[in-house]
Amino acid sequence: MKKAFFVFLFALCAATSRAQESQNVYNFLRLPVSAHAAALGGDNISLVEDDETLIFHNPALLSTVSDKTLNLNYMNYMSGVNTASAAFNRVYRERTSFALSAQYVDYGKMKEVDANNVQTGEFSAKDIALTGYLSYLLTDKLAGGIAARFITSYIGHQHSIAMGVDLGLNYDDEDREWSVSLVAKNLGGQLKAYNEQYERLPVDVQLGMSKRVKHTPFRLSATLVDLHHWNYALLRHLVAGCDVLLSQTIWVGVGYHFRRAHEMKVGNGVNNSSRGAGLSIGAGLNLERFKLQLAYGKYHVSSSSLVVNLAYTL
Repeated sequence: MKKAFFVFLFALCAATSRAQESQNVYNFLRLPVSAHAAALGGDNISLVEDDETLIFHNPALLSTVSDKTLNLNYMNYMSGVNTASAAFNRVYRERTSFALSAQYVDYGKMKEVDANNVQTGEFSAKDIALTGYLSYLLTDKLAGGIAARFITSYIGHQHSIAMGVDLGLNYDDEDREWSVSLVAKNLGGQLKAYNEQYERLPVDVQLGMSKRVKHTPFRLSATLVDLHHWNYALLRHLVAGCDVLLSQTIWVGVGYHFRRAHEMKVGNGVNNSSRGAGLSIGAGLNLERFKLQLAYGKYHVSSSSLVVNLAYTL
């Protein structure tokens, strides 16, 4: 019954996500929160770790997080734009987990000009998202998760409000050391628009798999993103990564996001270059109760970004 419920939610929300026909807003929801996921290309939904930041990428992965974990995150998206987030979870009767998170994006001060490009003042912009999570172990190997998100955005004196839902499934085979996940992200729509034109959330359907190479410290990951759009090359749907588990507490990783590399190319013809966009690296220290993880990548043509995660289990 519970399996059927999660399948029904996938179908229902996928249908409602097509109701609004306009440009995407709240694109900060596309940015990675997890440094581990960021290091492996920026989109990863199949890592099975005691890592609370992964619930921002797949709510089903909440099932693997230790009880009473407090998580703090920071990312300098580009010059003058900073993001921060926090999360806290509880485990209930072994199979059920709950969590709450908050995300904040500060775009800084911007010039306000009139029709003649004469500055008349300044204004600020920011995004806020508050999310509740629920995950449940449907079987010993299969977990399902849902995240319900309230989103608000401010640009000067104008603001908008939206509601979104993430749905996730994860199948984890510990004996064979591989996992596969399916996620539908940002299903929903605006409740209040900046003006009379309602805009879409950045919906994304993703399929991912992670597999540890037998008798080695290497774990390979592949994620297919934007699967509800097939109007461009298959390779650009791929995010590939590899992390090296140097010990039970230390990892390093590298990844490549083919779509991001293509979209951020600068120049014309044979001389265009992605200038490192799409490539990311990272490392982490995971102790019994304390975790520190870092990742470096490029998510905007103007600058590179650093992602920092801190976590402590109470």
